[in-house]
Amino acid sequence: MTVETAPGQKLYRAVVDALRREIETGRFAETQLLPAERVLCELLEVSRTTLRKAIADLIAEGVLFHRHGAGTFIHRATPRVEQPSSRLTSFTEDMRLRGLVASSRELERGVFLPTPEEAMMLGVRPNDRVFRLGRLRLADGSPMAIERAAVPIRFLPEQDSVGDSLYEALSAKGFRPTRGLQRLRATLLDHADAELLGVAPDSPALYIQRIAYLADGACVEFTKSWYRADAYDFVSELTLSPPARKTHR
Repeated sequence: MTVETAPGQKLYRAVVDALRREIETGRFAETQLLPAERVLCELLEVSRTTLRKAIADLIAEGVLFHRHGAGTFIHRATPRVEQPSSRLTSFTEDMRLRGLVASSRELERGVFLPTPEEAMMLGVRPNDRVFRLGRLRLADGSPMAIERAAVPIRFLPEQDSVGDSLYEALSAKGFRPTRGLQRLRATLLDHADAELLGVAPDSPALYIQRIAYLADGACVEFTKSWYRADAYDFVSELTLSPPARKTHR
């Protein structure tokens, strides 16, 4: 890694250019965490004071961001997705249709007694059990959404069968949802969820509650999701209702 200083250019600005160039060409592609200051100073052959000024400029430009106690990270380009809000599909299916690789990081998995909200939404009794699955959803490695799903245990008696797609596991048991209702509103992310999604606390997000049903009307899924506002556009197709007929008396 070389620092090339143009005539009259300050050294720290040359370091800014060098770091940006290395990030763009994939020098640090295997990790989002920038190497330690000591390592970078040795690579660039500059002092820590010069390096810190360069890093501060890159943070101001949005190329890097800092997490207290964790280090300095590289902002990866986040895929932007248009999500039809009129079609019931899984995250895995949505990403596959867009040529993106879907993956997940599990936050919670297990069988629990339902919360009052889950019991009401799923139509189960307080002493029934539900399978709960919380995941950070990623597209091409970038965090896109947090999903927390609950399913009555009778639909998923073997929880180990749930892999990348909850809907694929339900379909394999003969319980694929056929319709759903969802409510969407704007919200701000708390510190914990913002850290998971790689954005600043109080960043805007799209909060969605979804209830999915089987063909016989049984409620099979209740999911709460937080989508990055800078990564999703929800799109609906609208039609104009025919004019109301006039009645003659």
